[in-house]
Amino acid sequence: MAWFPRLPFGGARVSSRADRSQTRLRPPDGKAAAANPAVLAALAGATGAAWSGRGYAALAREGFMKNPVAHRAVRMISETAAAAPWLLFDGANELDDHPLLELLSRPNAQCSGTEFLETLYGHLLIAGNAWIEAVEGSDGPIGLNLLRPDRVRVIEGADGWPVAHEYAVGEARRRYPVEPIAGRGLLHLRLFHPLDDHAGFAPLGAAQMALDMHNQAMTWNKALLDNSARPSGALVYQPKDGGNLTEEQFDRLKAQLEEGYQGASRAGRPMLLEGGLDWKAMGLTPKDMDFSEARNGAARDIALALGVPPMLIGIPGDLTYANYQEANRAFCRHTVLPLVARTAEAMTGWLAPVYGGKLRLTFDADQLPGLASEREQLWKRLGEADFLTADEKREAVGYQRLGEKTGLSSQDS
Repeated sequence: MAWFPRLPFGGARVSSRADRSQTRLRPPDGKAAAANPAVLAALAGATGAAWSGRGYAALAREGFMKNPVAHRAVRMISETAAAAPWLLFDGANELDDHPLLELLSRPNAQCSGTEFLETLYGHLLIAGNAWIEAVEGSDGPIGLNLLRPDRVRVIEGADGWPVAHEYAVGEARRRYPVEPIAGRGLLHLRLFHPLDDHAGFAPLGAAQMALDMHNQAMTWNKALLDNSARPSGALVYQPKDGGNLTEEQFDRLKAQLEEGYQGASRAGRPMLLEGGLDWKAMGLTPKDMDFSEARNGAARDIALALGVPPMLIGIPGDLTYANYQEANRAFCRHTVLPLVARTAEAMTGWLAPVYGGKLRLTFDADQLPGLASEREQLWKRLGEADFLTADEKREAVGYQRLGEKTGLSSQDS
C-alpha cells in the first residue's frame, strides 16, 4: 500500500512540475521515524497550545479589534459609564456652575467629555491602567489629555517607589515627575494587580485563553469553508497488483485535486476516484469538536471576565438572570457603578484641591437606564412614607434639603 501526504486543499498552488518535485513529501519508514524526534513530534501533533500575548497591543488586537464579544462588552461598559453625568458638591451644597464641571465637560479641543470618558474606561478595561495629563494654566488645569497606556512606563527610585513617569512616542521622550501637587503632572488610575506594585491588571487579560479559543474557532470555520467545507484527509492507494503510482500519475492526481476541489465555489463536488484509490478522513468533523458550544462557552468566559451578563450580548445558554431587565440592573450595579465611583474618587483627590473648599465629585446614577426600576421603587416607597418630612425625602433621593419643618403628603412629595 502506498502512502500519500495530507493534501492541503487551501495551500498555495505549485507553479511547475520542477517545483512540485522539490516540495513532494515521501513517507518515512519505521526506522527513520523512530530515529528522528522531529518526525515523531509531527506525527503525534502539537504538545502545547499557542496563546497570544497579554500586553496592551496584543489584547487590543486580539480582543477589542478582532473579537466581537470582547468588542461589544468593552463598548457597553465604557459607553454606559460615560453616560452618567458628573455632580459637584461643596460640602452638602450641589454646584450647578463651576470651572471643574466646565473642564470635565470639555477636557480638550479634540474631544468632548463623553468621548474622553469612553476612552478612559476603555484603557482601564484593556490595559488595566489609564493616564491623564493635566494641561497647566495660570489658575489651574485648563485641559486634560489621555495618554496611551503602552507608551507610559513607571520609573522607580532606589526605595522601589515611583519617582517619575515617562511617556514615549517614537524617539521622543517626556518625563513627568511624581509630585504631591494637585492638578499637576499625571493622574494614574489602575485596577488591582496581585503581582505588580505600580501597574494595574486588565480585565480582558483574564479572558486571554477564552479570546484565543473564540478567535481560533472562527478561524477554523473560515478555513473549513475555504477548503470546500471538508476536513483534511489522505488518499490511500491500494492496487491489486501491489505496485505504486508513478511520478507522473502522482503529479497529475495532485493537480486534479487542487484545481477541481479547492475553494468555496467547488464545495460539495463529488470526488471521482479510480484505480484502487480510497479517501480517508484524517480530521475531526465540526460535530465531533462541537465548535458551536466551545465558542459559546468561550464567549461566556469573556463576558464574565469583563462583568457583562452574557444575556445582554445575546450569548445562548445563559440562564443566570430571570429576564433582560434584571441582567441590565446587575450590569449597572456591579460593573458600571464601581468603575465610575473609583474614577470620581480619583479625580476628586487630584483636581478638587486646586479650587479649594470642600469639593467632592460624584455622579448621577439616576441617568443610567438599567437602574430606572430601582428608582421607581424608591420613589414609590418614599411617597408612601408619611412619617418622613419633605427634607428627609429629598435627602433620601439625593436632593438638597429645603429646610422645611413640616412633612408633605404622598401627592405633594
